[in-house]
Amino acid sequence: MQERDPLAEQWNGKRLGVEGVKKELGFDMAFNGSEFMNLNIDFTSFDKVSFFDFNNDVRDKRGDADLFDLIRSFKIKAEYPADYSATKQQLYTRIQSTDVENSANVAQTLGRYLNYDAKLKEDELLSGFMNAKDDAIRSEIKQKVSLKLKANNLDSSMISEIMSTLRETKTEEEMVLLKKAVEISAVGQVEVMKAMHPNMSETEIQGVHEYVYKKYGAEYEGYPSIVGGGNNGCILHYIENNKTQVGNDLVLMDLGAEYHGYTADVTRTIPANGKFSPEQKQIYDIVYDAQEAGIKASTVGAPFQAPGSASSEVIAEGLMKLGIIKEAKEARTYFPHGTSHYLGLDVHDKGTYGPFQANTVITVEPGIYIPEGSDCDKKWWGIAVRIEDDILITDNGPVNLSAGAPRTTEAIEAVMKQPSPLDDFVLPNLD
Repeated sequence: MQERDPLAEQWNGKRLGVEGVKKELGFDMAFNGSEFMNLNIDFTSFDKVSFFDFNNDVRDKRGDADLFDLIRSFKIKAEYPADYSATKQQLYTRIQSTDVENSANVAQTLGRYLNYDAKLKEDELLSGFMNAKDDAIRSEIKQKVSLKLKANNLDSSMISEIMSTLRETKTEEEMVLLKKAVEISAVGQVEVMKAMHPNMSETEIQGVHEYVYKKYGAEYEGYPSIVGGGNNGCILHYIENNKTQVGNDLVLMDLGAEYHGYTADVTRTIPANGKFSPEQKQIYDIVYDAQEAGIKASTVGAPFQAPGSASSEVIAEGLMKLGIIKEAKEARTYFPHGTSHYLGLDVHDKGTYGPFQANTVITVEPGIYIPEGSDCDKKWWGIAVRIEDDILITDNGPVNLSAGAPRTTEAIEAVMKQPSPLDDFVLPNLD
């Protein structure tokens, strides 16, 4: 812990200190940073030292026991290699723990990692295992990998694996907080539907959402808010939100409140003028049908890829019917992402990505994005639609936690006709 310091606490807030941590957080053992640095712990004597690997952006602040110093102290005591790679250790472990007869699958996995990270290609053992012509060569490499792993007792994958298992399914106490975060986010979507008009800016729309979050006591946004009008909605992670007027475009709004540490993730796409054009409605309805199929596929025991597969089929068929694509495989051009991720303490929460279990919360978020200049009729250009809901998987089927935010075109248009409390919120003009 940081040591108690009245002057520092006057400027930056109270520190719990050692006794506060034991009393308030329930830890049995706690040390001030300086005490931890001076502890005579021989980490090399342990069978395994498990930790999350370190980022390289920890600043060296004033004092002799800040986080930078604690990390440096640990690395010295644990004989942390200068060239340590958590990814490399993970891949070595996977090679070691797999029977040679099943090594072809591991080789495929290695191929994906090595194509993504050029530095891994420089490792002779990883490249050799991936490109090995027979099992005899892989057996030889496997022995060398075992020796590499025995060279130190550091393990930066075990904690992640444990946390993935723990965080994939939610307890009753967690669901109280997560449901609140989702409900707050759904109300935000509804209030923006009421307040929306063509003269609004993307920034103002973002502000309305986030005001609702604060009004309900949500401490933060779960991730950078995305508000994309028209062609901006075709940028999947568009966070500039600087278009000054959304006009008659569709507005894609991907936002989530973080409430007491738990994060929602809800997306709605609505017409700024309150009425979907025929082209907008056609694209929207395809995405809606795709999402319905994806939600229906989110059942206990189904593979993690089930919602995405179901949604992709609907989108491919819909785009072919409209003549936007000729073959189903071309749908990836306009639907380039998956539909689902775990949700909880993080917007992309940890999980095993195995078959769905009860009390797991995922997103289902298909989309169609047709940027200007696309190889199709110009009438589709600039249309971007994503619908995203937070789904609780139960033994009795999927439950849509964010159903409070309308999803059909008819329901959205009806809500947009309702008055908004912000209609009377008029600020003075400024030069």
